[in-house]
Amino acid sequence: QVQLVESGGGLVQAGGSLRLSCLVSRITFDINAMAWYRQAPGKQREFVASIFKGGSTNYADSVKGRFTISRDNAKNTVYLQMNSLKPEDTAIYYCNLQALWTGRDYWGQGTQVTVSS
Repeated sequence: QVQLVESGGGLVQAGGSLRLSCLVSRITFDINAMAWYRQAPGKQREFVASIFKGGSTNYADSVKGRFTISRDNAKNTVYLQMNSLKPEDTAIYYCNLQALWTGRDYWGQGTQVTVSS
């Protein structure tokens, strides 16, 4: 069973930076895309950023220009560099993987990001 393990969350002051990592293991199929989602208390999970098989990326409007998604295929890791953090970025951040042929989604356990004002 594929495993996604996030790391890099923590407490940071507004204006600061964090880099999240998502290590993928036990994968035996092609990946269509990997993405980051987040869920704030009392809110629905929302899309943050994605990176597709060919390398193209998408971002939520709320993080454009501040967050950057990237990947290191050799390390089976996807990153989310978060700069100029705001208190409203506070949430649990989840790593997502979408399989190429089945479209099935896989999720990590999440990592907490807290931005203080």
